[in-house]
Amino acid sequence: MKIMTGNANRPLAEAISAYLNMPLTKASVRRFSDMECFVEVHENIRGEDIFVIQSTSYPANDNLMELLVCLDALKRASARRTTAVIPYYGYARQDRKSGPRTPISAKLVANLITSAGADRVLTLDLHAGQIQGFFDIPTDNLYSAPVLTQDIRNRYDGQPLTIVSPDVGGVVRARAIAKQLDADLAIIDKRRERAGISEVMNIIGDVSGQRCILVDDIVDSAGTLCNAAIALMDAGAKTVSAYVTHGVLSGGAVARVSSSPMEELVITDSIQATEAVRVSQNIRQLTIAPLIGEAMQRISDERSVSSLFEAAPKAAIG
Repeated sequence: MKIMTGNANRPLAEAISAYLNMPLTKASVRRFSDMECFVEVHENIRGEDIFVIQSTSYPANDNLMELLVCLDALKRASARRTTAVIPYYGYARQDRKSGPRTPISAKLVANLITSAGADRVLTLDLHAGQIQGFFDIPTDNLYSAPVLTQDIRNRYDGQPLTIVSPDVGGVVRARAIAKQLDADLAIIDKRRERAGISEVMNIIGDVSGQRCILVDDIVDSAGTLCNAAIALMDAGAKTVSAYVTHGVLSGGAVARVSSSPMEELVITDSIQATEAVRVSQNIRQLTIAPLIGEAMQRISDERSVSSLFEAAPKAAIG
C-alpha cells in the first residue's frame, strides 16, 4: 500500500499519512510555464496498491486535471490497483439536467476519472447519493455524520438541541443526526414568490428558546445558511450554530458568516482552509483524516468499509 497526493489538500494527505504511519510516495506534481500539469513519480510502484488523495475543490478544473494526470501516470507505471481518494467531489451539484440543454457534469467527471485509470473511488458525503451510480467502478461514499455528531456531543454535553435542515432537500440528513443525538427536528422551507422578490423562510417546527444546529453537506456562498440563521433567531431561537461537511466558502462567504447571527460554523478539512477561514473567529475545522485513513486501510486489507458506520442509523449514511 502506498499513498500519493496532489496539491489540492496536502495538509489532509499528511494527516492521513501520519494516521497510517506511512510516508507519502515521492512524486513531483508541478506546472509548466503555460500552467500545463506534469506528474513524475520518483519511486517504484509496480504492483502496488496505491491511493491518490486529491479534492477537486477550487481551482476545480486545475485540481481535477492534476488528479487525472496522476491516475494516468500511475497506470503507466504498472500500479496493481489505483484508488482515487476524493474527499470533496467537485461538480457534484451538477448531478441532473437542471433545464433544457444543460449538462450532467458529475457524470462527465466520473467518466474522466474512470478513463484516466482509477480502479476504485473513495469519497465523502456526495451531494447526491446517485452519483455513486455514475461510476462503472467500485465507489465508497463515506459519511461525516459520526465525526460531526461526536463534536456536537462534546460541545453541548447533553443540552437540549434542535437539529435544523436549511432546506427540504436535506431533511433525511438532519433527521438522521437528530435521531443519533436524541434531539428535536426543524425544517426551513424557503421559497421565492416571484422573480425579484426575496426568499420567504417558513420554519416547520418549534424553535423558540432552543439551541439550534443547522446541518448541511456543502456551504458555498453561505447565503442560504445565513438567511436560515436569521430566520431562526427571528423565530425566537436561543442560539444558532451550523455543522457542514464541505466548506467551499467562495467569494464573500467568510465575511457573510462572520456578520451573521451564527455563533459558530463547523466544517471538516475535506477542503484546504483558506487564510480567511483560518483567521475567522467563528469558523472551526474538524479533521476527517482518521475516518479516511481507516477506510483506506480497510480497502487495502480487503475488509468491510460499511462496518465503520454500522452503529449509525442507515438514514444517516444513505
